[in-house]
Amino acid sequence: MDEYKVGRTDVRPELKGLWDGSVWGGVEPLDIACFHRDSSDHRPETQAKLLYDDSGIYGIFKVHDRYVQCLETEFQSPVWRDSCVEFFVWPEGADGYFNFEMNCGGALLLHYNRVAFPIGDDSRIASLPPEDGRAVGIYHSLPPVVEPERPEPTDWVLEFAIPFAVLSKHAGEIDPVDGTCWRTNLYKCADGCSHPHWGSWAPQGEVLNFHQEQYFGTLRFAG
Repeated sequence: MDEYKVGRTDVRPELKGLWDGSVWGGVEPLDIACFHRDSSDHRPETQAKLLYDDSGIYGIFKVHDRYVQCLETEFQSPVWRDSCVEFFVWPEGADGYFNFEMNCGGALLLHYNRVAFPIGDDSRIASLPPEDGRAVGIYHSLPPVVEPERPEPTDWVLEFAIPFAVLSKHAGEIDPVDGTCWRTNLYKCADGCSHPHWGSWAPQGEVLNFHQEQYFGTLRFAG
């Protein structure tokens, strides 16, 4: 099973997309390199890094991409159709997991999925309200709209800051300490682009569906 150790930071990331900066530069990246067989031949090189502190969890994605488009601009819009990165996280002790889906222009889709209900049951999914979306900090290096699609090589960065307070509202008290383990997967997709693809950090199953928590890897918090 894939495991990533998320380190504790004494300096809050600046949300400026500084992959090699003073905060992120020394952090070990993970590779989003397990592509589902239904993907096109475009399988963009994608990496991510994670950190945490007393207030929340932080992440940064770096993507070496092509065929980039970004059309969705509203909260809870279908951002997976665009060039998109995703962070699914299941806190220890929670009855479900969150999916943070962010297109390259910074639009966010945010749900809480209760695993007691089967996939396809409407009771499983809770769409979080706009105030929770506004509490999530997002930096994006590309403009909010990329149209027409860019076929040429395009590098982009997306950085996020998720307050533990947002998670606690829906999943109970969140206070990870050294050694705490959560479940997670990270993704790169572009369902509506000319060269669709579905990449993950932890390998997926045969069915093309990111919402299969049995395939999540482990996120281990280190002091």
